[in-house]
Amino acid sequence: MAAGDLLRTQSGLPVLARAFPSCLCLRVPARRRRGAPPLTAAKVDVADAVGRRVRSGGAAVPKRRRSRRDAEEEEEEGLAFSRVVTGRGRGVREEGVAEGEAPEFDAAKSGDESGGVDGSYLSDTRFDQCAISPLSLKAVKDAGYERMTQVQEATLPVILQGKDVLAKAKTGTGKTVAFLLPAIEVLSALPNSRRDQLRPSINLLVMCPTRELAIQVAVEAKKLLKYHRSLGVQVVIGGTRLTQEQRSMQANPCQILVATPGRLKDHVENTPGFSTRLKGVKVLVLDEADRLLDMGFRRDIERIIASVPKERQTLLFSATVPEEVRQISHIAMKKNYKFINTVKDGDEETHAQVSQMFMIAPLDLHFSILYDVLKKHVAEDADYKVIIFCTTAMVTKLVAEILSQLRLNIREIHSRKSQSARTKVSDEFRKSRGLILVSSDVSARGVDYPDVTLVIQVGVPADRQQYIHRLGRTGRKGKEGQGLLLLAPWEKYFLSSIKDLSISEATVPSVDSSTQTIVKDAVRKVEMRSKECAYQAWLGYYNSNKTIGREKSRLVKLAEEFSQSMELSVPPAIPKQILRKMGLNNVPGLRST
Repeated sequence: MAAGDLLRTQSGLPVLARAFPSCLCLRVPARRRRGAPPLTAAKVDVADAVGRRVRSGGAAVPKRRRSRRDAEEEEEEGLAFSRVVTGRGRGVREEGVAEGEAPEFDAAKSGDESGGVDGSYLSDTRFDQCAISPLSLKAVKDAGYERMTQVQEATLPVILQGKDVLAKAKTGTGKTVAFLLPAIEVLSALPNSRRDQLRPSINLLVMCPTRELAIQVAVEAKKLLKYHRSLGVQVVIGGTRLTQEQRSMQANPCQILVATPGRLKDHVENTPGFSTRLKGVKVLVLDEADRLLDMGFRRDIERIIASVPKERQTLLFSATVPEEVRQISHIAMKKNYKFINTVKDGDEETHAQVSQMFMIAPLDLHFSILYDVLKKHVAEDADYKVIIFCTTAMVTKLVAEILSQLRLNIREIHSRKSQSARTKVSDEFRKSRGLILVSSDVSARGVDYPDVTLVIQVGVPADRQQYIHRLGRTGRKGKEGQGLLLLAPWEKYFLSSIKDLSISEATVPSVDSSTQTIVKDAVRKVEMRSKECAYQAWLGYYNSNKTIGREKSRLVKLAEEFSQSMELSVPPAIPKQILRKMGLNNVPGLRST
């Protein structure tokens, strides 16, 4: 099959629900002045939304202790040099609950699939058939939700019974509403005295692995709280000033908190009264539990679990259930918790409607091939919407700058961007068409971008699951999509890990000499600093790879190939301190400063 055939436009099926807006007006005020204009969701910067400036008052904010770098930034930058990135938990069993554990309810094996929705998203059960309050039902209808997804149908009744739940559910199947809606029902039933105090306890705590997912969960919570006037939600995440969040929580106390684990730990250690407020937690949620653990947050999670009451309801939602997730479930949940599996036996991990292809080409042709593929896709689909995943944040920046020089409509998102910039780009890409988003793995999971027509992965993914989750940005909610994996010859080994996923080889396009010249000129125009940072991050990423990084002399030669692809005659020098962290000091062929 030719590359042009791969990239032809395909029609899609109706989207199940409206796309989430990314604007943040997170606090739902307890009362509104009589006669005041109606409240609207203002489009504000995240830093403003979670940390509005207020007059100083109350307890002094202590100086923040320096915390470790966010795990997502560390991973993207290739700075976790000693960590093997070929996949944790690979090969662990996922057969089901071990003998003696909680009874299992398998939604994938029960019920009727007559919902008529491709990918088994929607059920026949309507929200108005459930035991939820009129206020919640009204908010659900306003949000455009009528029928439940199968994940919601399977989990909602069990959660409403007060049971702890470990749910295995794929991303994009409505799991956010599945845990938020019943949790809000629990909170709305609490006595008013607990909710109307000046500084109420945090009753619902949701932990998410990334900032983007945390923001999205908070926005969804705000929709469901539309008529629950006395309940508020805030989000605390890395990338914003801790003091701003502290002031915001003083000025606008909330009962629902959505957080990334690292920032949550910062507040436990540095925010006066925060630990006391956590003593009111009634429901604890770990969203994308497998990724939380894979990103190295286990210690932080255990610390948070120890900070909340033992008598609580705990909900774990995870796309996979490896051994590490089972271990944390034993720590976090009651012994009689329910395991609910919403993934069918033998179900493909990727969407059946996604056409998957790969190309093997020399590294020095990758930029030209990428440009050629994008040009054809843009020409053939007026409503194109493309995500390009790169190995690290700095490589993402480099690719975005090259493609921008080539006059493509490019946006970039990665951990090196400020949180306000990331939110702005994410919001624009979600709502628009005719855009190409160059992204690191901050967009790989949990973030809902509707109508993505093509996902391109440049360079070897960290592992099989990362490939699958990236690919899952297209073909969502019944739509068809396309995926392309672009590898160098020495990355071909990765294909053995996805050989069961119906992926086939596409013909490498024959890029004419004039196009190659145009691309090389664009590469030369990129600033040297961007190339230096990309080279260093690229080297760190592949050095951490068990297969490629094992032989250091070979790694150095491959890094030189990458340097040459950036139109550099000599590879950039790297600070000696960084080389020591990589374990590459005194390796022949590497230049140091």
